Amino acid sequence: MYRTFKINKTVKHLSYKTISANSETVNKEWVVIDATDKVLGRLCSQIANIIRGKNKTNYTPHVDCGDNVIVINAEKIRLTGKKMTDKVYIRHTGHPGGQRFATPRELMAKDGRRVVEMAVKGMLPKGRLGRRLYTNLYVYTGAEHPHAAQTPKTIEL
Repeated sequence: MYRTFKINKTVKHLSYKTISANSETVNKEWVVIDATDKVLGRLCSQIANIIRGKNKTNYTPHVDCGDNVIVINAEKIRLTGKKMTDKVYIRHTGHPGGQRFATPRELMAKDGRRVVEMAVKGMLPKGRLGRRLYTNLYVYTGAEHPHAAQTPKTIEL
């Protein structure tokens, strides 16, 4: 009852090719983002997308094809609701009873960059690629940064 059909047409080549980026063909740029009065999670998710390269047309999941991101004024970041006092960051020293807790307010009092760095790092992939991508993030308190030689372009998020 089944019919078999024979197709006489043979395809010699495709009319399109999938382009995958690699370390030689990727075009990495430098970007400056001002974090003044921006909400932490919304800003960091956009930063993670830029670092990952998802805003580019030649995005390749297994390649570092994103841009280098410079974040200035990191101490002026904003958290919504009562997260500044109620959110808890947990770390462990590795010793028995070594669990330590900190709120964003305590972390920002020690180092204003840590909250932004931790948020972006958590949004990057885990593993070798994520650790490599994390090196493309530069966070600074204040409006000055030492990367003027790279001629970064300022973008508004």
